[in-house]
Amino acid sequence: MRIVSGELKGRRFQAPDNLPTRPTTDAAKESLFNILNNHVEWDELRVLDLFAGIGGISLEFVSRGVELVHAVDNHSGCTRFIGETAAKFGVENLQVFRQDAFDYLKRCRFQYNMIFADPPYQLPDIASLPCLVLGADCLEPEGIFILEHSAAYDFRQDPRCIEERRYGKVHFSFFKKTL
Repeated sequence: MRIVSGELKGRRFQAPDNLPTRPTTDAAKESLFNILNNHVEWDELRVLDLFAGIGGISLEFVSRGVELVHAVDNHSGCTRFIGETAAKFGVENLQVFRQDAFDYLKRCRFQYNMIFADPPYQLPDIASLPCLVLGADCLEPEGIFILEHSAAYDFRQDPRCIEERRYGKVHFSFFKKTL
């Protein structure tokens, strides 16, 4: 894995093989962040990364100069790896939480401008994530929720889905709260 842009551009990290992850490909990650470049002011973002895995998306946000990133994953090996990688890269605005993403959303009292979720593709509750995230108090009214998912899901009929992009087997659906 590598960080594709920003202050940490080119930095590489490799997670141990025993972690249960499916990292977002560099090509899909680069395409996602190219889209976001046109829509956000990086230094004003407070980001929540749900199902953070090895932290590739979290570190990409940090590299672009966001205010802070909270990375949430329920696997202790993943959260430990993210913390170790952040320390190795000298990152100070990334906090890691070992917790179930659904529980985190229910208990969260912090507000984010952007929430990214990359759940395991076989997770049975993927279709419920837009309602949970957009209904939670943790996403600001003008905030954006981005869900990475497989072709098995199509959210384009959801009125809160403002865009969907496909990069091979990786799909990104972008949501905003309806006002």
